[in-house]
Amino acid sequence: MLTAHLPSGYVLGRLMPRRVAAVMGAALVGAMLPDLDMIWFHFVDAGKWHHHVYWPHLPWVWAVAALVALPLLAWRGLLVPGLAFFAAIFLHLALDTIAGGIAWAAPFDTTLYALVTVPARYSHWVISFLLHWTFLLEVAIWIWAAALFLGRRRAA
Repeated sequence: MLTAHLPSGYVLGRLMPRRVAAVMGAALVGAMLPDLDMIWFHFVDAGKWHHHVYWPHLPWVWAVAALVALPLLAWRGLLVPGLAFFAAIFLHLALDTIAGGIAWAAPFDTTLYALVTVPARYSHWVISFLLHWTFLLEVAIWIWAAALFLGRRRAA
């Protein structure tokens, strides 16, 4: 997934039962948070490893974090924003599983599981992704998010 993580967070935030700013904010941050590892990938590691092997893209890390954080957030009355945050992170990981690969069995197995392999047919990997049929899923997410946003603006 190249471009649709933020709009997927918006869709998730709009589908949450309580539509308050904290819920939407948590969904948007959670939808983007795993890709913060791109800073390390580009500026420290110089692209030596696929960024999906870093801890922000490991489902077990977020599962443990959710098990610790959600009871505390519920105690503080912030369960719904907390659920939105962690749901958005797992949505990010699920979307990356389509063609990017996620280590769902880590820490026991570091294999990156992807539903589809995008062949390197063009001079740059981004072009290969943009011209692959899976990019239509990203376009669909953008359209869904735009329709929700525009529908909300008309209703107001």
